[in-house]
Amino acid sequence: MTYAQTIEFLFSQLPAYHRIGKAAYKNNLNNTIILDNYFKNPHQKYPTVHVAGTNGKGSVTHMIASVLQEAGYKTGLYTSPHLKDFRERIKVNGEMISENDVVGFVKKNKDIIESVRPSFFEMTVAMAFNYFAECEVDVAAIEVGLGGRLDSTNIIKPELSVITNIGHDHMDLLGDTFEKIAVEKAGIIKKNIPVLISETQPETKDIFIKKAEECNSPILFADKIFLCNLDKNENLTNGRRYTITYTSTGKQIGGLTMLGGDYQSKNLQAVFAAFSLLKKIFAVSDENITDGIVNVVKNTGLLGRWQLLNTFPLTICDTGHNKEGLEYVLDQIKRTPKSALHIILGFVNDKDLGSVLPLFPTDAIYYFTKASVPRALNEVNLKAEAARYGLKGQSFADVMTALASARMNAKESDLIFIGGSTFVVAEVI
Repeated sequence: MTYAQTIEFLFSQLPAYHRIGKAAYKNNLNNTIILDNYFKNPHQKYPTVHVAGTNGKGSVTHMIASVLQEAGYKTGLYTSPHLKDFRERIKVNGEMISENDVVGFVKKNKDIIESVRPSFFEMTVAMAFNYFAECEVDVAAIEVGLGGRLDSTNIIKPELSVITNIGHDHMDLLGDTFEKIAVEKAGIIKKNIPVLISETQPETKDIFIKKAEECNSPILFADKIFLCNLDKNENLTNGRRYTITYTSTGKQIGGLTMLGGDYQSKNLQAVFAAFSLLKKIFAVSDENITDGIVNVVKNTGLLGRWQLLNTFPLTICDTGHNKEGLEYVLDQIKRTPKSALHIILGFVNDKDLGSVLPLFPTDAIYYFTKASVPRALNEVNLKAEAARYGLKGQSFADVMTALASARMNAKESDLIFIGGSTFVVAEVI
């Protein structure tokens, strides 16, 4: 099989959440354990850091991996979903798994794949853990796919568990309250393994503390240890300055981040707090941390976080897609200088539009569109629903046509924003 044929086989044979949604979700770890045993427990051959959460987990996982790379460790990185190429999910020192390795894995293990019939995600996790073992990585940074307790990555016993912000997302699977969602995220807390919570939230704090106590796991809250001041006068080309303050001593560390989103202040606190614990295991200096942060895009290929696509007109995309993530993004859009605002917007068809559409400004020009995945919400239906909240514009059958229209209409002093769905952003990067 060619690489293209292999990916088509995986998409056509295995249920994939990013394509069909809830129907692909497995509520147990049975297949994951079968595959892990088949591959002789590869994840036990290297230390790991495990990152869960609703918002920020991707950025935090990438930054942790980047810091470890700067410190000289051969670092595996597992994240999801991918934006352009399946291989983005599995990297070693920032290099994607090769097409030949993907093809070879599927070809060699096609019998067990067809026998177990795992989900796309279960198979991908098995591929990643096996690949990291074959590459003899020193450490791997592992991002949870969905939830935590029943996520396929949750077979690992990490050196540190990290839980970022809890927000409204996947509520049909994880629960309809912050508390229920937090219980699922808390499922990554392991016995006697330190857990770091990036943001103290009143609705979830006690849930995490209770779970940590049950597991005899030390628990820390990043925002109680470090405070991050992120320069509001961002420069999307040259980065944003930040200052991290140790709350106990007043010590300050300054640095630069190329990730322009305001929400990165929470993530930066989490990264510094994570390495205050990981320094006991890995030889990592403050300079490694600041270098890892500023070089994260170069080191790991992180994309889609308040990413600059064009300067005139200013064109930005962001993968924030739930209520809490969009609140940060839209607040930043509000204070970004512009003559007029053009928003290219698309969602998946299981999105609770009533929780997100009221957040959007009514004075923007909208280009309602649909990504080329089965889960995408029809653009005409989105336009009709958006009108209920005073959002006006035209509908476009595909993302690139919507972007071309926005570029034609926008003046050089305007702002074009692309978002709503990770899949919409993927098509413009």
